[in-house]
Formats: sequence, C-alpha cells, structure tokens
Amino acid sequence: MTHIGINFTVTEFVFLGLSSEPKTQLLLFVVFLFFYVLTVVGNIIIITVIQIEPRLHTPMYFFLTNLSFLDICYTSTNVPQMLSNMLGRKKTITFSSCATQMYFSLSFGMIECVLLGVMAYDRYVAICHPLHYTVIMDQSTCVQLAAISWSSSFLSSMVINALTLSLPYCGPNVLNHFFCEVPSVLRLACTDTSLTELVVFVFSIIIVFIPFLLIVISYARILLSVLRMRSASGQYKALSTCASHLTVVALFYGTAIFMYMRPQSKSSRAGGKVIAVFYTIVTPMLNPIIYSLRNQDVKGALRRAIAKQKA
Repeated sequence: MTHIGINFTVTEFVFLGLSSEPKTQLLLFVVFLFFYVLTVVGNIIIITVIQIEPRLHTPMYFFLTNLSFLDICYTSTNVPQMLSNMLGRKKTITFSSCATQMYFSLSFGMIECVLLGVMAYDRYVAICHPLHYTVIMDQSTCVQLAAISWSSSFLSSMVINALTLSLPYCGPNVLNHFFCEVPSVLRLACTDTSLTELVVFVFSIIIVFIPFLLIVISYARILLSVLRMRSASGQYKALSTCASHLTVVALFYGTAIFMYMRPQSKSSRAGGKVIAVFYTIVTPMLNPIIYSLRNQDVKGALRRAIAKQKA
C-alpha cells in the first residue's frame, strides 16, 4: 500500500481498548451497544418529529436536525469498530481504515463545535432581537451557516490528517485507545511531532475555542436581556429555550477542550480514553434525551405524532 507524501512501514494498528479483561469487555459491549442503539433511534425520532411537525419548521429546529444527523454519523464512525473489537480476538485496524476513521471522527467533532456556536447565536437573535429574528435568521442564512459548519470542519480535518499521516510510522503499532484519534496516533510517530501538535492546537483554537467564545458572548447577552424583562414568565420562557442547548454545550465542550486544548505531555492516556467515551458516545446518546425531556415543543410534537399513530 503506497500513498504519495505519506511515509510509513506500519500497515495496521492494534487497539488496547478500554479493558483487557474478557468479563469487563463483555459488560462494556452490552452497555455501549445499548448506548449506540439509543443514540441512533433517539436521533432518528428527533429528526422525524421535526420533519413531520410544521410548528417545528423554524431555524432552531433546523439546526437541531443537523445536530441529530451529525450525532448519528459521529457515533457510527467509532462505536461499531469498538464493539467488533470487544468481541473479536483480533483488535486491529488497517492503516488506511485508521486514517479514514480519524478523518471523519475529527470532522464530525469539529462540526459539532461550530454547530453548537451557531445554535447559540440563533438563540441570541431570537431572544435579544425577536422583532428582527425572521429577517436575520431566514432560510438562506440558516442553510449558509450549516454549510459553513460542515465545510470548514471537513477542510480543517483534512489539513490535520494530512500532517499527521505525513509523519513516519515505523513501529510500535499499539494504540492505547478504542478508536483512531489524532493525539493517540501521533504518539506512535517515529519522529518529533511538536510541529504537528502545534498545528492541531492552533486548529483547536479556531474550531473549538472561537465557537465556544461565541457561545459565551451570546449567552452573556441573553442573560442581560432576560434580566431586563419585567415578566417572570417571560424570563422563564426565554431561559427554558436555552436550557437544553447549554446542557449539551457543557457536556461536549467540557470534555473536548480538556482533551484537545492541553499539552499532550501532560495527558493521562487512560484518562484520555475515558474522556473520549463522553464526547464520542455518551453526549450523542444524551442529546435527543436532553432535547426531548427539556423541550416542551418537542414533547408536544412527539405526543401528537404518537396520537396520530394510535388513531
């Protein structure tokens, strides 16, 4: 197998996974299979409900549809491979498959960062500029913002992957992880990786921190606007529309920033795997639960859809 501009002798990687104990692996297999099924089914339900309910054809739910579809893609990039390794004796992945998994996993993670920033901006416009909301967040603008989220992340991931794969990999080939992720793959390079790590850090600043800054600024403005409201019911309604999004942001960003925006030399490898479980498996599973349980519009639409099926 040859690739122009890619220098390696390793043809496959071996995963250490989350545990080497057979009983623990079986237990983890059952748990993560349940999480995966719940993620796919839950997000499909969210997408379906939004599509069939005319009242939910708004910018907020357009972005939520993007997020639900993204979560299905994100978790499907890593979990099936992990589940297969838990049951199989050979816990390996070819170099090319590892590169593909690393590219899409990083891309989907970056898209989620940008998309959560866009969703915060949408809530800011809705609450702070309600009279101009439909003009500012029209269909064309929503589509453009979603397109920017996806395209910028795919391009950024391409640059990081190209730099990571351009390094020589001559052994060892054991990945202390359950899927191919840039930090874990970089540790196996047979050369100094400081430049590549710097590039990854810079892109993390751009793709992770800037949307996070947008979220902080948006919610600071929202909080100031809510505090000016004289009606307690108005304050509650404004904050309730943001509660689900803030919960998702806290779960995803808390773990992603901890993983990617700290020096690799200080990383705990075992701890890094546990953190990765949260933003690649747990958060995509919790998103539809959070949005359905805390969102009155989604719960109402879901009840109406179930009632129609029974009728």
